[in-house]
Amino acid sequence: MSATLINDVKTEFINTFKTEPILVFSPGRINIIGEHTDYNDGFVFPAAVDKGIAAAIQKTDSDVSTAYALDMDSKIEFNLNTLKPSKEGSWENYVFGVVAEIQNKNKVIGNFNIVFKGDIPSGSGMSSSAALENSVVFGLNELFGLGLSKEDMIFISQKAEHNYVGVKCGIMDQYASMFGIKNNALLLDCRSIEAKPYEIDFKDHQLMLINTNVKHSLSDSAYNDRRSVCENISELLDIKALRDATEVDLQKIANKITPENYQKALFVIQENKRALKASKAIEDNNLETLGSLIYASHNGLQHQYKVSCDELDFLVGLAKTNKHVLGARMMGGGFGGCTINLIAKTEAKSFADFASDEYKNRFDKACSVYFIELSQGTHLVE
Repeated sequence: MSATLINDVKTEFINTFKTEPILVFSPGRINIIGEHTDYNDGFVFPAAVDKGIAAAIQKTDSDVSTAYALDMDSKIEFNLNTLKPSKEGSWENYVFGVVAEIQNKNKVIGNFNIVFKGDIPSGSGMSSSAALENSVVFGLNELFGLGLSKEDMIFISQKAEHNYVGVKCGIMDQYASMFGIKNNALLLDCRSIEAKPYEIDFKDHQLMLINTNVKHSLSDSAYNDRRSVCENISELLDIKALRDATEVDLQKIANKITPENYQKALFVIQENKRALKASKAIEDNNLETLGSLIYASHNGLQHQYKVSCDELDFLVGLAKTNKHVLGARMMGGGFGGCTINLIAKTEAKSFADFASDEYKNRFDKACSVYFIELSQGTHLVE
C-alpha cells in the first residue's frame, strides 16, 4: 500500500471539503490460477496485492453527495434519491451502483463526499473496479454504521457491477480484494463463498506481471457470451453449474453442442481441477508443479476457451524459452491485460528487459512490468 496514495486523497479531501475524512485502502488482486471458473461455481486461487484504491470519505451536511476521481480529475455531484446509471463506461457507475445496492437492502445512508485514487495500472486485469466498489461500500458501512458483514459488502459490490456497470462478473474479484491476507493466496470455493488461505513461500522465486497495454474491444461481449455458453451446457446436463460436471458427463452430450462449445466447457472442467492441484502443489512447496499448471492454464485459455490474444500468447511464448520462468499465463477476462509469471528472483530484471525489447520489436508498442507482493484486504487506514 502506497503512503503517497493515501496522503494524496487525504490532502485533496481536506482542501476540497474542509473536514477530516476516514481513509480506506482496498487492494487489487491477482489470480494465480482458476480463470473463468468463478461464474461456474468453481474454484479460484486469487490474492490481494499491494496496489489498489485509496479513498477518503466523510459525511456532509450538503443536500447532494460528491464523488471525485482524482486520477481523472473528474468530479460528479448526485442525489441519493434519484440515482440511475450514467452512460456505459462511466467511472461513477461503480459508486452509484454501490449506493443503490446498499439502499436496496433497506439501509439508510446520508449524503457523503468521497475522493479516491488508485495505482492499479488501467486495463491490467487486477480488478481496479472491485477495489473501487469495495472501498465505497466499506467506507459507507463505517461512516453510517450499517452493520454490514464483509460478505454482505462483497455481494453489494458484485451487484453494483451487474446492475450498474453491466458486467455479469463472478464473486472472485470482490472476495480477494476484501478478504486478502498478507503473503497468502486464497483457494476460494465460489459456490460456498468459503476460502482456505495458503501461505506461499515463493523461496527464490517471485511473481511478475507483464502488461500488454492492450484491451481488445471484444472483452466484455465475449465474457458475457462465454458465460451464457457455460449456463446453456449446465442446463443440458441438468446440473446447477459446470463445477458439477465431469469430462465423462460432457462426452455424453457432445453430439448436442458445437465442437467449439464442447472445448469451452471442457476447459472449465479442467481448469477447476488445476486450481485444486495448485493448492496441493503449494502445500507441498512444489513450485515446479505449480508452474506447469500455470502454463497448462494458459494453453487452455488460448486454444479451448479462446480468450487470449496475440500479445498475451507472445509473452507466454517468450517465458517458455526461459528456464528460469516456472510458469506463465494470461490473467483475467482475456483479450489483453497482463501475463503472470513465476520467475527466479535473480533473473526477473533481465527477463523483464528482454521481454520488453522483444515485445516492442514485435508489436511496436511498450509493455509494462510490475513486481507485486501479496497483501492485506480492504481495511481502514489509521
